[in-house]
Amino acid sequence: MHDSRRIEHAAAEWLARRDRGDWSARDERAFEDWLEASTRHRVEFLRVQAAWREAGRLQALAAGLPGGTVPPRGAWTIGALVPATYVRAARARATQPARRWRYALAAGFALVATGSALWLGWQLGGRSEADYASMLGQVQAVTLADGSNVVLSSNSRLHVRMTRGERDVELLEGEAYFDVAHDAGRPFVVSSGGRRATAVGTRFSVRSDAQDVRVVVTEGKVRFDAPPGADGRATPVSLLPAGSVATAGRNGVFVRSLPVAEAERYLEWRSGFLTFDDTSLANAAAEFNRFNTRKLELADAAIGDLRVGGNFRWANVDSFVKLLEMGFPVRAERLPNRTVLHAR
Repeated sequence: MHDSRRIEHAAAEWLARRDRGDWSARDERAFEDWLEASTRHRVEFLRVQAAWREAGRLQALAAGLPGGTVPPRGAWTIGALVPATYVRAARARATQPARRWRYALAAGFALVATGSALWLGWQLGGRSEADYASMLGQVQAVTLADGSNVVLSSNSRLHVRMTRGERDVELLEGEAYFDVAHDAGRPFVVSSGGRRATAVGTRFSVRSDAQDVRVVVTEGKVRFDAPPGADGRATPVSLLPAGSVATAGRNGVFVRSLPVAEAERYLEWRSGFLTFDDTSLANAAAEFNRFNTRKLELADAAIGDLRVGGNFRWANVDSFVKLLEMGFPVRAERLPNRTVLHAR
C-alpha cells in the first residue's frame, strides 16, 4: 500500500477503535506511541478526526457496517460516507459566480481552437505549433498532434512545435506531466530553464521554478541535460530510469532514486492532492499558493521551519490551516484575500 494511504488508513483505524467503546489503557499507550513515531502520523490523525467530527461522526452514517470498521478509501459517496466538508466544498464550487465559469468556458474554447489549428497544420504540412495554458487552480489535460497526452498543472504554459523529424516542447511556466506517444525516430524533448528532458516513449513530469527545474520519471527512461555552453563544451548528462527525481539548479543536478510508487507522490496534484513528508511549513505553504488565489503568508520566520506531513486537497486550504492550529503552535489570521500564519 502507498505510504501516505497506509498512514491515512491507520489513522482512521485508530479513530474507529477509540470510538468503539472498549478502549483500554493499553490501547491508549499504543496509540500515543504511534503518534510520537512520526509527525505525519499526528497530522493525519488530526485531519481524519476533523473530517469525522464535521461529518456528524461517520460511524453513525455508515449504517450496516460493524463497529470499528473503516470503509476503504474511494468507497465514500455523497449521502453515505463522504465527509460533510467535501459536500459543502462541492456545493460552494457549484455556486461560484458565473464570471468564473465564463473564464473557464472561454479558456476551453481557446484550447479547442488551438488544438484544431495544430491538427490541421500537421495534416497539411507535417508541421504544427501551438500554445497551451492553464489558469490558477486549474488542472488541464490536452492531446498533442502526435498522440502524446499532457496534463498541465495550475498556472502553467507550454509552447509545442512538431515536424516530421522533431517533437519540441518548451515549458514556459509551471509544471506538466507527459505521457509520450512512442516514436523512436523522433525523440520528445521538453526544455525549461536551460535544461532538456528527452524521451522516446515514456511518462514523466517537468516542473520549472524560479531557480530550479525538476524532472520526475514514472515509466521508461529520460535523458536529462543542458545545451552546450557558449564555449561549445558539452554539459553532464543524466540518464533517469523510472523512479528518478532529478532537480537541477545553480549547484548542478541532484538525483534521487525512489520506488516508482514513491515518485508518483510528487504528481498527486493531478488528482487534487498535495503530499508532504517531513516538509517545512514554508515549502508546504508555497505549494498551496501554487494552486490558490487566497494565499498563505508566514508572519514569523520561525514557524517556517516546522515540519508537516500528510495528504491534503490543494483546493481545501482552510482544512490545512485548521489542522495547523490544532496540532502546532500556530495561530491563523484570516483576512479577505489571504491567511496569515503567526507563531503562538
